[in-house]
Amino acid sequence: MSTGPLSKELFHASKKLMPGGVSSPVRSFASVGGEPFFVEKAKGPWIYDADGNSYIDYVMSYGPHILGHAHPEILAKVQKSLERGTSFGAPTGFELELAKLITDAVPSMDMIRFVNSGTEATMSAIRLARGYTDRNKIIKFDGHYHGHVDSLLVQAGSGVATLGIPGSPGIPKDVTKDTVSLPFNHLQAVKDAFQKDPKAYAAIIVEPVAGNMGVIPPKEGFLEGLRDLCDQYETLLIFDEVMTGFRVSRGGAQELYHVKPDLTCLGKIIGGGLPVGAYGGERKIMEKIAPVGHVYQAGTLSGNPIAMAAGIKMMKLLKEESLYQNLDYRAHYLTDELKKAAEDKGVPMTFNRVGSMMTAFFHEGPVENYDDVKKCDDRRFKKYFHAMMVQGIYIPPSPFEAWFISTVHTEEEFKTTIDAHKKALEDL
Repeated sequence: MSTGPLSKELFHASKKLMPGGVSSPVRSFASVGGEPFFVEKAKGPWIYDADGNSYIDYVMSYGPHILGHAHPEILAKVQKSLERGTSFGAPTGFELELAKLITDAVPSMDMIRFVNSGTEATMSAIRLARGYTDRNKIIKFDGHYHGHVDSLLVQAGSGVATLGIPGSPGIPKDVTKDTVSLPFNHLQAVKDAFQKDPKAYAAIIVEPVAGNMGVIPPKEGFLEGLRDLCDQYETLLIFDEVMTGFRVSRGGAQELYHVKPDLTCLGKIIGGGLPVGAYGGERKIMEKIAPVGHVYQAGTLSGNPIAMAAGIKMMKLLKEESLYQNLDYRAHYLTDELKKAAEDKGVPMTFNRVGSMMTAFFHEGPVENYDDVKKCDDRRFKKYFHAMMVQGIYIPPSPFEAWFISTVHTEEEFKTTIDAHKKALEDL
């Protein structure tokens, strides 16, 4: 199954009007070769291209479709909201309802501010941290991606890593001089940074589970160590849970690992797949934001009623008690079977998983940080990606991204995936 003629036609036409023919770099297939398919529709665990080909989807729009594509109850809620109008530039009760659902589920969040993307959420949280602490420097971690914010696009993961871009032209050095990027899971490096400059850091921002260089869980004690250091040096701890929030557990990674951040950034799932983001935290910090405080952040489409409506339905559906237990069981089964097949075929692979997020690394492992990720066999991944596509399995077109499993991936889809995986390994 190769890219069909209609997808090819659409892609070549798109390249004349959009850089690379896409609206986001990873979609171009630049890192794996070939040309992308163009999506016609998606339903449940399946995605369908313009030429009528179907694929079992493990991208799931990079995470938000935890209940599968086109969930009927979410679509119905969106349709009903659309009948009232698309945006108002004024408050709605939907914002209040969704704010309550989220803050009830995430104990570290007393207050929340809605924005339109994960990038806006991290950008705004950094500004708030600097305004609250009256400090400039921030610590991030190599391979972690927090959106295309100028000050955070340093040693970043996701598309930056995929395309081999160390930073980005267009960002003045002065903008990044206050960003310190350190190895993930290396607590001593963080301690050394604080000891060298104890009153410089406004915040540490971290993906509590790395997802943008592939899935890498935190080592035991790492997140707790960051919390202790932030307390000691009066620095804010920001969890970027754009990917992990409501994905690895209902309360996110902070619930899973029992570590409370000062600020949390959310996205993806809280809009049921529509464009949305949010950041929130303790009341005393959040009340520094305008119009209560002097840290300014705004957005005409923030709290868009369509996204809020979808998010409300999603949050209510995610309250089902057994949902995350069942997701973890499904993901555990799939990961184990893929791992066994690789061992049987003698192909060196490492499978990292947290909840319903997982990544298959072509590396004998362990894979614990960005340096480990960069040692993975990209050539094998490219061949593997296309071998899976030919068999109707769609995984992220990058070795630096997470796979996502939904509640509607069934044993039948898993069996097809495992069989395709075995065949792909033979083709290597």
